Amino acid sequence: MSMFSDVPKGSPVVRTFARDRAKPLGRKIKARDVPHVERQKPVPVATGASTAVDKVGEFLEFDFRRVSEWLRAGMKGAIVLALLGGLAGGAYGLLSKRLYTVGTDILINPSNLQVVANDLYAAPSQGDNQVLAVRSKLRVLTSRNVLLHVVDELDLTRDSEFNDPSPGLFSFLSGSGAAASDPRTAVLEVLSKRIETKADETSFVASLSVSAETVDKAIRISQAVVTGFQDELAKAESDGASRAARAIDDRLDQLKQDVQAAEAKVEAYRRANNLASSQGQLVSSQSMTQVNSEMITAQSRVIAAQAAYDAVLAAGPNATTQDSVASTSLAALRTRASNLQQELDGLSMTYGPRYPRLVQLRAELEAANGQIKTELSRILAKARSNLDEAKASFKALDTRMKDMTGTVFTDNEVQVALRELERDAASKTAVYESFLARAHQITEREQIDTTNVRVISTAVPPQSRSWPPRTSLLIVAGTILGLAAGLFLALARGMLRELREPQPAAAEQRA
Repeated sequence: MSMFSDVPKGSPVVRTFARDRAKPLGRKIKARDVPHVERQKPVPVATGASTAVDKVGEFLEFDFRRVSEWLRAGMKGAIVLALLGGLAGGAYGLLSKRLYTVGTDILINPSNLQVVANDLYAAPSQGDNQVLAVRSKLRVLTSRNVLLHVVDELDLTRDSEFNDPSPGLFSFLSGSGAAASDPRTAVLEVLSKRIETKADETSFVASLSVSAETVDKAIRISQAVVTGFQDELAKAESDGASRAARAIDDRLDQLKQDVQAAEAKVEAYRRANNLASSQGQLVSSQSMTQVNSEMITAQSRVIAAQAAYDAVLAAGPNATTQDSVASTSLAALRTRASNLQQELDGLSMTYGPRYPRLVQLRAELEAANGQIKTELSRILAKARSNLDEAKASFKALDTRMKDMTGTVFTDNEVQVALRELERDAASKTAVYESFLARAHQITEREQIDTTNVRVISTAVPPQSRSWPPRTSLLIVAGTILGLAAGLFLALARGMLRELREPQPAAAEQRA
């Protein structure tokens, strides 16, 4: 009887001893190679629960030898699956629909073109607002309106690539192949999956990628998407301007009525208070200003007439006048009197007083002096008359000025309310004119495309297809996946068999 008879078969101690016995005889056995064997305690009878636990514990103790046995047992199946995977990958690469992807780079400026100084759409100034504006426009690039524009322009509803009348079995089972009420909806769903956009984080450039079964179709779709994108942005701005113009037009009617009512109040107040105006001023104020000017002129005439009268009085026989005719006549009389006086003085030295010529000269000299006095009297009377006339005119103007002062003061008091009405009318007129000019400007703005979107890199034919990958790569991938699946199935089969088959140790313990 062996010393290990009490040790269950298949235990770690037995396996260790068997491994040591297989070592060469000449090898010196070390102390660590000899297992320490303790006397086995009596094993209790196993129940159903303990049996399951023992199976799981024994299963977790599997080693690489059993794994290699499982893999060798399933190697043929793994090779077959690898071959099938390679064939499936090659068949998919040869039979699946090929897709070609073209790219277009678009520069989306956050601000529009500056057409007028006070544009309807304000340009974003801050960086975050600019980024949001670009992202919003980029979302328009793949919006439903743009894609519907592409569908209608290229007539994709008649293209079997986007609207397949005979969907496959997988599409039928998944429900995606059911006929839609609108063919454009189905085409739109397929087209949206073929279009991708990507924004550059460091610039305002966006990349548009379009995939199709042919290169020419992909390029045409890309161009149609860009055209629809630009048209949609322009249409959005035009619609916004149109809405603003309609809103202003609706308001203009009320503003016009307000202006007319305010101006009517001003005119009615003028008529009620007899406030006639000319060139923006009241007639009473203009008349008062005119009378004031006339009074200044009349006062100047009074001063001049008084000075002339005083000068005539002070001069006496030697007085002069500013009247040229009277001054000439007076000068002639004085010259004649002087000549007569000289002749009289000369004859008086030779002849006596009764000399006929002296008598005649005396008579002529007295007549000349009498004419001079008469002329001086007439000049003085005229100067007095001019002075009285100037004073009378000034007095009349002064009386008129006093009468008009009361009227002007009354008009000024009334004009306070008038100015308030005029200010109200002027403010309403300014608002109306501003809205009217803005409405005309916005109406013209509808016809101008100010979108600042430019294609900086057009779509060009790609060098190779984008889907499926190369056939050789698919064959290699299918082979690897098939081999991995086969090995996994072999391991799973061995594990299941290990769990289902009874273990020798468990059988002995049950015995």
